[in-house]
Amino acid sequence: MALFKRLALALLLFASILTLTQSAPAQDFPQWRGPNRDGVVSGFNAPAAWPAQLKQRWKIQAGIGHASPVVAGQRVYLLSRVDDNEVVRAVDLNTGKQLWQDSYSVTYQMNPAAMGHGKGPKATPVVSNGKLYTFGITSVLSCYDAANGKLLWRKEYKPQFKNLEPDFGTALSPLVDRGVLYVHAGGSNNGALLALDANTGAEKWRWAGDGPGYASPLAVDAHGKHLIVTQSQQNIIGVLADNGALAWKIPFETQYVQNIVTPLVYKDTLIFSGLDKGVFAIRLGLSNDKWTTEQVWLNKEVSLYMSSPVMTGNVLVGLSHKNKGQYFCLDPNTGKTLWTSDPRQGENAALLTAGGLVYALDTDANLKITRASAKGLQELKRYSAASSATWAHPALTGKLIVVKDAGTLAAWAVE
Repeated sequence: MALFKRLALALLLFASILTLTQSAPAQDFPQWRGPNRDGVVSGFNAPAAWPAQLKQRWKIQAGIGHASPVVAGQRVYLLSRVDDNEVVRAVDLNTGKQLWQDSYSVTYQMNPAAMGHGKGPKATPVVSNGKLYTFGITSVLSCYDAANGKLLWRKEYKPQFKNLEPDFGTALSPLVDRGVLYVHAGGSNNGALLALDANTGAEKWRWAGDGPGYASPLAVDAHGKHLIVTQSQQNIIGVLADNGALAWKIPFETQYVQNIVTPLVYKDTLIFSGLDKGVFAIRLGLSNDKWTTEQVWLNKEVSLYMSSPVMTGNVLVGLSHKNKGQYFCLDPNTGKTLWTSDPRQGENAALLTAGGLVYALDTDANLKITRASAKGLQELKRYSAASSATWAHPALTGKLIVVKDAGTLAAWAVE
């Protein structure tokens, strides 16, 4: 019996070597990719039988941009662009009635290769401890009182960085963790990962070893250390959360400098991908204060471009950019391809999982309700969720699906 207890304790400790550290109230969707930044949603109530059509609860004009809506309490928060201003607003979740709004002028020169995406912001806001944080397309960082919209503080990085944004605009969604706000400010070849006091905006530390990418960071615990992990401009990095010291770095470059995919934690591994880089898992090691990054597996059959994957059950599901868009399923322990869907599924899809189902909103506004397993992908229902392109992630909360398209924001009821 004593031996059994020791083995059980050892297994428990092993399972906790690498863990995601965010959490949020059950029905909130307060940040990028949901409560824990991993695409897993716990506060959504799917119907027993999906209706023939979703019921539109409300729809409002909301400006352009690909920043995802977030939900906290009974409010939806959105960052978008109207004319030459970035606009931050709060609306009632049940009615769409605007509760408050703020705006500020933004001058942004688009890269010709991204003209089709528009001048709107791309970074999803985050709500934490009664405050709303937004990160504009030119690295304008703002903190609001989420209740009344009062601007508490704002940071603009014009004096500090030669380039205010990466080639295709700031896209990194801010992270709040343990009272600290993390952003990667600046642009190509000139930027810094910053840790700021979430209440005051005071800088705690900065890591200036690389410019920002487009991926959003995660806070993870590994080997008793608290780390911030992300894709920067030319690397995958892990820095110590307490002082910003670089713990480890993996050189990582994609075509046209497009490091985009948000990392995913699975057991004691981190899963990464990028344009034409395949999908791969890394296991972190630490011995005598020296970190190591062991590649556990690499799958070159599929690869992720702008879409980040999700775990559902015991499998990894994503949308590969290969074959003009192809859903896939991998064994996260070995990286083995379990299946791929038919090709030509679209340029991009925002993936979320809730209650054993995978929700995929593609750029053509098709919302697909599916069940994914190691045996295949079963489409249960498909809805048209908007009348224009949908690049932003939907927010799933309660019995509502909140969708941002090219210019509007709408809430769809599933009952």
